[in-house]
Formats: sequence, C-alpha cells, structure tokens
Amino acid sequence: MALSLDQLNAITHKKIQGKLFDNIFDSNPLLKRMLASGQYSAQDGGTSIDVPLNYAQTTASGWYSGAETLDTSDNENITAARYTWKSLYTGVAITAEDELKNSGAAGILKLLASKVQIAEKTIKDLLGTALYSDGTDSQSIQGLRDIVATDQTVGNISQTDHSFWQAQVDSSTTTMTLSALNSLFEDASVRPEQPTVITSTRANYNRYYNLLTPVQRFTDSDTAKGGFTNLMFNGVVWIPDSHCPANHVFMLNEKHLWLWYHPERNFSMSEWIKPTNQEVKLSRVRWMGSFGSSNNRYHAKFSALTA
Repeated sequence: MALSLDQLNAITHKKIQGKLFDNIFDSNPLLKRMLASGQYSAQDGGTSIDVPLNYAQTTASGWYSGAETLDTSDNENITAARYTWKSLYTGVAITAEDELKNSGAAGILKLLASKVQIAEKTIKDLLGTALYSDGTDSQSIQGLRDIVATDQTVGNISQTDHSFWQAQVDSSTTTMTLSALNSLFEDASVRPEQPTVITSTRANYNRYYNLLTPVQRFTDSDTAKGGFTNLMFNGVVWIPDSHCPANHVFMLNEKHLWLWYHPERNFSMSEWIKPTNQEVKLSRVRWMGSFGSSNNRYHAKFSALTA
C-alpha cells in the first residue's frame, strides 16, 4: 500500500492566508442604507408597532361670511398602521474537538470567530432578502412587494379598500425607457416629497445604464465609497441590489420607510450553551423587529421590466 504523504508534504506546513474570503454573500445596499439611517429605529417593547396616520381632511371647513351657521360636526381622519414583531436567527455551533484542533499557532484563522462572522453575514443576508418579500412567509417581516402595491393588506390596512394606502405600481410596462421611468417617478412625487433611492436587479440597472450617454452617467460619491456601484436618476441614487426580485425597479422614499428593532435583539449573540450529553458549544445571532411604511403613495415600482 502506497504511503499517503510524500517527503515534501510530510515535513512542510501548508500556507493558509489569514483572511476568510467571501464566496457566498452578495451586495446588500438597501439594508445597509436602512441600518445607517435614522429610519432604523429602536422600539423597546409593546405588543405591536403602531404608526399614526392622517388619512382624511377635516370635513367641517369652508368659506363663510357674517353670522352664517358653521359646520361643527366631527369626522374620523386619524388611524394607525399596525406592524407586528418578527424574529430572525442564525445558529453557531462548534465541537470541543474542532475548537481544540484549531487552537494555538495552528489556528491561523480562528474557527469559532469565523463561524460567528459567517452567522452575522447570514442573518443580514436573510434580512436583506426579506426587505423585498411578498408575504408568502407569514413569519417574515412584510416586504416591499407587499408594501409597494395596490391590492395588499399592509400594517393591517387593506389597500384595496383604502386608496390612500396604495403605492404607485406599473405592472404593464415591459421595455424600459427614460419616459416611462420619469412618468412613474413623478407619480410618486408631490414636491417636496419624492423618491430618495432606486433599487433594481442588475439586469435592469444595466438597461438604465445603456439608456444613458457617457456624459449622463453620474454617480453618488458617498454610495461609491460604501463599495456599491450606482448611477443617478433625477438626482436620486440608483443601486443594483442582488436581493431585488427579477423584472423589478423600486423607487422608494426612505423618509417613509421604517426598519424597527428591539435593542435586546439587534444582531445580538445569545449565551453559549453546552448540552449535557455532547461536547458542543451552541449560540445564536438574533434579530427582532419589523419593517413598514408610513405613506405608501410616495413609493413606486415597475414589476414587469424585461427589456
């Protein structure tokens, strides 16, 4: 039987680079913007997160003269969108045997620290995907495919029954043009309110790139410093996001998007647990919060752009 190690491999250490290279996780620009903004908001309890909404004008109003009798009736014009808490985790596990093998000088990359780092990336990747979700998973936060719609129930309010709660949606345009982009952008704008970020698939980002001449391809320097490719449209940054669903372009007003979190579940590690019948250490990275909108009319989307 041949020996498994020749003389060179028997007396020569393997060279391992002291860095873990990411081959799994894609860019996550929308989540990164949310986490860095004031819209990432701590909520320290409550059975739900309620957002008060003004949805109608006061009906007792109008022009009058002299001693004319004025309307003193009251009308309902305040309600609230109610968002429920959702919980997310990623597990971390390591055997005592593996931890010992990885100790000392032999552990150029520490296994436990690497596994924690991967778990932290995993939970943020899952959250970045959930920002675009469509309500299929009832245990997930409600995402943009539900929020930026006209026929969903968002924050316990039916968009079908209450038009004030509908977003701007183009589900028929299949070919991207500057005219179509500008038309939808204007639908979501009531100055000074307008979308503040545009996200899309890489394919639709490239379609927009190809509509521009070289002298029109402006970028946002702050977004570029964050490591994200971007262009500008009507002075608003456009970013390709690998979590965005196929054929979609979202035009979002970030002042009316909220990502809430509980301060005790803000990507926090649980205590390490050692089962009584195993030589294993277990922990979890945890997040608890919700995602919602305070004014859907200022958001817009294309959902069928294929050319």
